[in-house]
Amino acid sequence: MPILKRSLLGLMVAAALVAAAPVLAQEKFPDRPISFVVPFPPGGPTDAMARLLATELTRELGQSVVVDNRAGAGGNIGADSVARAKPDGYTILFGTSGPLAINHSLYKGLKYDPRTSFEPVIYVGYLPNVLVVRPSLGVDSVQALIAKDKADPGKLNYASSGNGASSHLAGVMFNEMAGTKLIHVPYKGTGPALNDLLAGQVDMTFTDILTAMPYIQSGKVKALGVATAKRSSAMPDIPTIAQQGLPGYDVSVFFGVVAPKGTPADRVKLLNQAFVQALASDKVRQSFAKQGLEAAPEHSPAYLGQFIKKEVDAWAKVVKQSGVQLD
Repeated sequence: MPILKRSLLGLMVAAALVAAAPVLAQEKFPDRPISFVVPFPPGGPTDAMARLLATELTRELGQSVVVDNRAGAGGNIGADSVARAKPDGYTILFGTSGPLAINHSLYKGLKYDPRTSFEPVIYVGYLPNVLVVRPSLGVDSVQALIAKDKADPGKLNYASSGNGASSHLAGVMFNEMAGTKLIHVPYKGTGPALNDLLAGQVDMTFTDILTAMPYIQSGKVKALGVATAKRSSAMPDIPTIAQQGLPGYDVSVFFGVVAPKGTPADRVKLLNQAFVQALASDKVRQSFAKQGLEAAPEHSPAYLGQFIKKEVDAWAKVVKQSGVQLD
């Protein structure tokens, strides 16, 4: 081949490589930090879980995964910010039952739909709720509680962390299934609700097992039943509410990771794989087990997508029964 032609061919190949360079660079993922949005304030159990996962994900992905707390409106502010973020895999949400299911029916004018505004990444697990009562109430089982309420309807009450919270709706579901008339007493957060239970100002509450565990173990509250279909691995001696005459009763707080709608499938797959590896690490498994977190039945993105749709429908019925609607 003549020297001139070889030179021209070389220049053409070089030009093609230069032109392709930006495309190749764009395909590398991740090549900068990932924002891991937690739609609640720092310091809570969701935030603690996210920070532990972020540390492991940073190792798996070779890029920093930074927790970004965007609290407010029951998780809606953070969830909405992710729904509106650029769908490139660099912004993901660590959502819970509230922003990913309950709030769809609870809040008027919600700007996102948990079923259609996100690409599901992974179902992390769930935290069982547990029904605990003040020891002086004098009941030792769910059936005894139901009998006590029916003997004198409308006298017993239960505290919640606020209108529309899972601790509130757990009581609505209980009343519906058991035929009881437990009176709802809303508080501004789990802490104040639990404090009044410990002080004997209210009769009971439905709270997550992580929060309740130390008080159950110390005898300051009495656990009557776990609110999920299966017993808690952290406290296997406590029977479920379903086992005590209310089959189908199932209330928990689930944790799932989602990305903005339109995030490329290959990036969703890579993120899913990184989360699976993080959840399999000894550090994460041991920490989550101590907190009472139950592992998800399956970790595929498709499973989370289907699960969110079912949860939205299930909670819509309970919210309607409660009569609560928030702005």
